[in-house]
Amino acid sequence: MKTLGKFGKYGGMFVPETLMRALGELEEAYSRFKNDETAQVEFQRLLRDYAGRPTLLYHAKNLSDKLGCKVYLKREDMLHGGAHKTNNGLGQGLLAKYMGKKRIIAETGAGQHGFAAAMIGAFLGIPTEVYMGVEDIERQRMNVLRMKVCGAKILPVQVRPGVGTLKDAVNEALRDWVANVHDTYYLIGSVVGPHPYPTIVRDFQKMIGREIKQQIFNAEKRLPKAIIACVGGGSNAIGAFYHFVKNKEVELIGVEAAGLGLDSGKHGASIARGGDGILHGSLSKVLQDKDGQIQEAYSVSAGLDYPGVGPEHSYLSEIKRVRYESITDEEALEAFELLSRTEGIIPALESSHAIAYLVKYAKDCAKDDIVVVNLSGRGDKDMEQFYKHYKEKI
Repeated sequence: MKTLGKFGKYGGMFVPETLMRALGELEEAYSRFKNDETAQVEFQRLLRDYAGRPTLLYHAKNLSDKLGCKVYLKREDMLHGGAHKTNNGLGQGLLAKYMGKKRIIAETGAGQHGFAAAMIGAFLGIPTEVYMGVEDIERQRMNVLRMKVCGAKILPVQVRPGVGTLKDAVNEALRDWVANVHDTYYLIGSVVGPHPYPTIVRDFQKMIGREIKQQIFNAEKRLPKAIIACVGGGSNAIGAFYHFVKNKEVELIGVEAAGLGLDSGKHGASIARGGDGILHGSLSKVLQDKDGQIQEAYSVSAGLDYPGVGPEHSYLSEIKRVRYESITDEEALEAFELLSRTEGIIPALESSHAIAYLVKYAKDCAKDDIVVVNLSGRGDKDMEQFYKHYKEKI
């Protein structure tokens, strides 16, 4: 699916010359790391003993009865740290140690990747600093506290008073890396950025889909009708989809953030409303104006307000192997409440977008149809956001 860092025409390395050598070093080190038996045994051991893999594939019977099809939830919310981000944090943390780096930097939006980087940095004894937009710091205070407790330093990013989100955090992290490539590892959080990052992050997440395939065969002796996952940068989705791309009978559905509506200008739907452009070192679908300037993304979910998407997602959209849909803030908040009250499972607002699309998708399903939703994270971090929007119902 890739050639020289490309997924079709998407991907590549659009970075300053000062980073080309660092990316080359990273690609070479990763090639050694993934073929180093000792390193891989350690990674798999820690995924099991530290992170808690494999995660459960849970038959959500109450939700299934309500929607009229067989719903399974891939419980990445049960992973240590509360989200799929731990898979990638652990993998890249070990890669940083393998490369002899003395400092880790990361960016974060919803704070889950920042927390994953912080806890892995603490575990490995590597000082960790996390760039985070001031807007996201305000709405994700619990994750900020969790990062600080693990010893990470939070570096607030503000582009103008009160404004700073994931895009701005990535910008600052890249500037830092340019200045400190000799001793610093940039632990990027999604399948975005210049080659080889989209491949590295995908490889550290693709065990999600491998486990789904094994677990659904054990439970049902057949593949699902569809797999649904939310898409911001897209790491949880690519992890869930990768091992099913060749199984054409399985529908793959990525769900973007429609925010206040696709025609409102306040959304994060890079595939639905974006065009080809370069953002953070790769060619992909991005939100941009007619002059090619990157536009601000918006979502009630801090993890989905990114104005681009991973290049592999752009490719999968172009070849029509994955269908990309979108869900509004209001629909996501309703799904957040639905799963909480039906199953006693509180999903992250990111994952709530996938649950909301499931509700729509199930209307055309038969009772015996199997649909898997990747529950990418838990919703503890989003309780204040939910309360802000739904306090009259609570």
